[in-house]
Amino acid sequence: MYKLNRSELQKVRDVSTTKKIFFGEETVQKLYLPIWKSFSVATLTTIIAIIIAAPASYVISRMPKSIGYMIILGLLFTRMFPDVGIALPIATRFVSWQLTDSTFGLILAHLIPNLPFLAWILVGTFQVIPRDVEKSAMIDGAGRITTLRKIIFPIAAPGIAVGAMFVWLNSWNEFLYARYLTTVEGTLPIKTFEIITTGSYFTAAAYSTILTIPIIIITFYLQRYLKSGMLSGAVK
Repeated sequence: MYKLNRSELQKVRDVSTTKKIFFGEETVQKLYLPIWKSFSVATLTTIIAIIIAAPASYVISRMPKSIGYMIILGLLFTRMFPDVGIALPIATRFVSWQLTDSTFGLILAHLIPNLPFLAWILVGTFQVIPRDVEKSAMIDGAGRITTLRKIIFPIAAPGIAVGAMFVWLNSWNEFLYARYLTTVEGTLPIKTFEIITTGSYFTAAAYSTILTIPIIIITFYLQRYLKSGMLSGAVK
């Protein structure tokens, strides 16, 4: 797989004459920058989404079920519309705010569809944690913040990890917002699309292979969190 990708992304003279291990001389512009753009945006989007969604989801999970259900339904309301119907007005607004071709603008755009999805996952995660765990910690003298930081969030870590995995993968593979908001330094999906439209199918295949490698690695690493029964043993 590595040999195939390296050969496809090098010039003919590099493939036939060089003995270098790494990619050709133009790869920094063609490959490294899109990969770094996609990786940085996906990682920062995931971190910010967890920081915002985890506390909010905990609060929603402790509300009465009818109220919590209405809040989650409202958060997921935007998912009822086609992505292009939401992305186009957002892109228009971001252009007026001069947020095009910026990592910050792309992160904000990625948070819009991913935050409701992550909140939906985490609310279900926190709901299955018995409240007796919190009460026991508070009886032992722990405050609300300490209980969240040392008891609730560690127990909910598998669910948070799964939610983070989905957010990261969605951001890594995201195409529409990147298409509207980037004109100079595009992400890896944008670069792959541009290569496909030029008819360079072998190079596009190499880019597509590289695009799937992080997905395989992350899914393999976090698969243990997908197992059932991770919350067992929380209550004696």
